[in-house]
Amino acid sequence: MSSESPFFLSKIECPICKTVNEFETVRVGAYYEDGRDTDFCPTSIRWRYPRYDGYNPLVFFTATCGNCYYTREFTKSFKEWKSDNNFRTYRLKSVKEKHLDQLAVADSIVKKMGESIDVSRHPNESAIIKLNLAIFDELLCEHPSDLDLGRFYLRLAWIFRDQEKGENPGLRFLRGLMLEVDNRFQTFRERFESARQELAAFARHLSSHFESNELSSEVKARMGPFKDKLMEQVQSLAGEADGSSQRLQTLVELMEEYKAVAMGDEVGGEAAAYGQWSSFGEFLMSLKRGWEGIVTNEREALEKAIHYYKRAFSSGRDISPGNQQIQASYLIAELSRRIGEHDDARQYFNSTIKHGQEFIYQNRKDPSRTALARKILELAIEQGRANMEALKSSQASKD
Repeated sequence: MSSESPFFLSKIECPICKTVNEFETVRVGAYYEDGRDTDFCPTSIRWRYPRYDGYNPLVFFTATCGNCYYTREFTKSFKEWKSDNNFRTYRLKSVKEKHLDQLAVADSIVKKMGESIDVSRHPNESAIIKLNLAIFDELLCEHPSDLDLGRFYLRLAWIFRDQEKGENPGLRFLRGLMLEVDNRFQTFRERFESARQELAAFARHLSSHFESNELSSEVKARMGPFKDKLMEQVQSLAGEADGSSQRLQTLVELMEEYKAVAMGDEVGGEAAAYGQWSSFGEFLMSLKRGWEGIVTNEREALEKAIHYYKRAFSSGRDISPGNQQIQASYLIAELSRRIGEHDDARQYFNSTIKHGQEFIYQNRKDPSRTALARKILELAIEQGRANMEALKSSQASKD
């Protein structure tokens, strides 16, 4: 690498296939961040090397073996995996067997993703694929890290968001229309599922209603003829709801395909193509049909991130008490707010504020230890207020 490059090369042997790869490591100071969004996504990135202005630095967040496509976060621990006894003893065997099994299948999800990586022509799309590969390989572990999975999906959301910045006005307008119809559809899905649950609860209540021991035999005799008739109608309605649920899933899949294809077509031109696919969105949809872990847009990535952050937060296995716990709680709240889950957001904002204040008070004599907590507390209070306004507005519109 010449001195004009923002990278230096690191040679690492792949733990799966033993191939020695040369991975690009970003030099310190190769780019600058001009700010961070409320979920810590960089709002503006400037490279010292103009030729890389189109690159999101997350292209280099993961390292993918050029031979077997094994992918892992590109950290010091990965570079030194041979001396990591925990990785070699408890993780490597399970991941290696399952990954190689996937690689042996001609049209496996691993091969489809790995063979489609093209950093020189499609750097940011390749970053999305590499992160999806890292998620896939993490899930092969016997005990995958929910925290890492949440972090990976959050970074996928950041890349999708960054890609939207360069959109033309027509595409932004179409994306707004898509967001509106998607929000309406998500509301419908939630209410449909809630109705199914209410129907099931009513069926249980109705059944117990006829079994009450407090009623006289005379009253039970009058009620008896209605029991079978009512239960038959309720069960018939429940069966129709189950059938509708299956049709709803078909509609969900069709909606996702529609959004990806419609957005891809609007971009237009040769640059929108990705390999044999007319758009990158269409390519992602083809992958999603083979593995549900694939996300095709920012919202889907945020939903997955919330799911795994919640798992990590509730188990406590991956998250340390203190700053890390406060940050995880805040992220669950802020990401929930961003996708319109305002009630969940309110609960986690309140939890973040409560535990943040307690932590700061307990460590008030150590400002360096509470610096991050103070920043997160400020964000939680500010975004919590915005969330409450959105929650009130949402409730008013329903009324």
